[in-house]
Amino acid sequence: MNGMVTGWRLVGLLGLMLTAMAAVLAIAASTDVEAARLVIRWTARTSLVLFLLAFVASALARLAPGAGSQALIGRRPALGLGFAISHGWHLAGILALAYLDPVLFGQLTNPVTIGSGVIAYLFIAAMAATSSDRAVRWLGAANWRRLHMTGSWYLFLSFVVAFGKRAVVNTDYVPAMILLALALALKVAAAYKTRTNARCAVAE
Repeated sequence: MNGMVTGWRLVGLLGLMLTAMAAVLAIAASTDVEAARLVIRWTARTSLVLFLLAFVASALARLAPGAGSQALIGRRPALGLGFAISHGWHLAGILALAYLDPVLFGQLTNPVTIGSGVIAYLFIAAMAATSSDRAVRWLGAANWRRLHMTGSWYLFLSFVVAFGKRAVVNTDYVPAMILLALALALKVAAAYKTRTNARCAVAE
């Protein structure tokens, strides 16, 4: 892929930063359970930011074509892999909490959230494993696009549900909902622009 060296450097940098963050949180916590919960909480935030950057890249390129949006497009695979790393640490925190305090884990989860979470991680794994030109050729462009589009929208809705139910009772989660709303607005605006341009082309 174009810029592969830069892309892998970005993946490595994100991986180091996320690992360092998880380590600092674990060291700063007073108990192992608190460490697990801190890792879960903060990786949810880093995952959201990295996911949304990759999620809106194509929309920004259509709405505001230029060097900046093209640079974001070029880094989208690396951002997606960074998101996968972040959510890998998120999963590590969840599994640690389930092991350290099964009672608390049971209070915070239910079969629906566990099931939807498993589906989300299957999408993350599949999308991360196919973030290369070789994967596009192997799957075929149409199948690759279908997988990544379905996975992206499923993950978007998962974030909406996860942060939305918390924002109702805790205003700390409102900024995340604002970011999600802005991302949706960008996607809708880009789709409208594309449809309008297509109609104008047909009319001409």
